[in-house]
Amino acid sequence: MKEFLRKKGISLSPKVYFIDALGAMAFGLFASLLIGTIINSLGKIFEIAYFTERIWPLASSGAGAAIATAIAYSLGAPKLVLFANTIVGMGAYELGGPVGVFVASVIAVESGKLVSKMTKLDIIVTPFVTIFVGLIVGDAIGPGVAKFMAMIGDFIVKATELQPFFMGIIISVLIGVALTLPISSAAICMMLSLSGLAAGAATVGCCCQMIGFAVISYKDNGLEGLFAQGLGTSMFQVPNTIKNPWIWLPPTLASAILGPVSTLIFKMENTPLGAGMGTSGLVGQIGTFQAMGEASFSTILTKVLIIQIILPAILSLIFYKICKNKKLIKDGDMKIEF
Repeated sequence: MKEFLRKKGISLSPKVYFIDALGAMAFGLFASLLIGTIINSLGKIFEIAYFTERIWPLASSGAGAAIATAIAYSLGAPKLVLFANTIVGMGAYELGGPVGVFVASVIAVESGKLVSKMTKLDIIVTPFVTIFVGLIVGDAIGPGVAKFMAMIGDFIVKATELQPFFMGIIISVLIGVALTLPISSAAICMMLSLSGLAAGAATVGCCCQMIGFAVISYKDNGLEGLFAQGLGTSMFQVPNTIKNPWIWLPPTLASAILGPVSTLIFKMENTPLGAGMGTSGLVGQIGTFQAMGEASFSTILTKVLIIQIILPAILSLIFYKICKNKKLIKDGDMKIEF
C-alpha cells in the first residue's frame, strides 16, 4: 500500500498538508482576494469604477477557485486533477469559506491522484472523481466548519474586548510567530475571520517580526535584506532561528509589549485579510485603513507609523543590543542566503 501511494504521489505527511498545502492556501488568497482588496482600495481612492465594479467582484468571487488551484499545485496534482479542483474550490468556498476549500481540496486531490491514469477513460474518470468527491466533502462539512471557525474567531474577538491586555499579548505573539514560521499567519486569520482589536493585535505582532528582523539583521543583510524582510516576509530567518533561537527573542519581546499597547492605547483594528500580513506588501496597513476608516486619514496614518513601524523597530533594536552585549547573538547569525 505504501509503495502504491508513493507512486501516486500521496505521502500522508502532516508537513505536506499542514505546512505546504496551508502555505499554498495563503498564496491562493493573495492572488485573488488580497490583490482584489488592494485594487478595490485604489479604485475607491482614485475613483476608478473599473477597479471597484469590475475587477473587485471577480477577484472576491474567484477566491475559492484560486485557493483550490494553489492547494492542488502544492500537492503535485496531475493536470486533470488540478483543473477539476477549481470547481471543488468554488463549491466549497460558498459553504465553508477558506477552511472548507482546504479540507475539500486536500481530499479531492488525493482521491483524484488515486484514479489518475488508471483507465483508458482517464479524461473522464479523473476529473469526475475529483469534482464528485470534493463537492460531496465540501457540502457535508462546509456549513459546520464555517460555523465552528466563526465561533472560535468570535470568541477571540470578544475575549480581546473583555481582556485587551492579556489577549493583546497572546494574539500578538502567537500570530507574529506564525508569520515567521513556515505556516501561514494570513490563512489562520482568514480562517478565524479575525477582526477588530484582535486583528489589530495580530497585525502588530506580525509587524514586529518583519520590521524587527529587517532592522536588527541590517548589518548582516544590508538594504536587500531590509526590504526582503520588511516588505516581504520574516520567514527568511527560519534557518537562522534553528541555528540560534536567541535571534527570535528581540522581535518576539517587542510583539509581547506592543500587543497590549495596540489594544489598550492605540485601539488598532484590522480586517481578517490584513491581520496576518504585517507589512508584507503593506497589506496590513491597507487593511488597517479599511477597518478604521471612520477616523481621519492623518490620525490612522500616525498610529500606523508609530505602532506598526517605528516602535517595532526601536524595541527590537533595544532587545537585540541587550542580547548582543550578553553574547547571545553575534554578527552573522542572521545572514540570509538569497
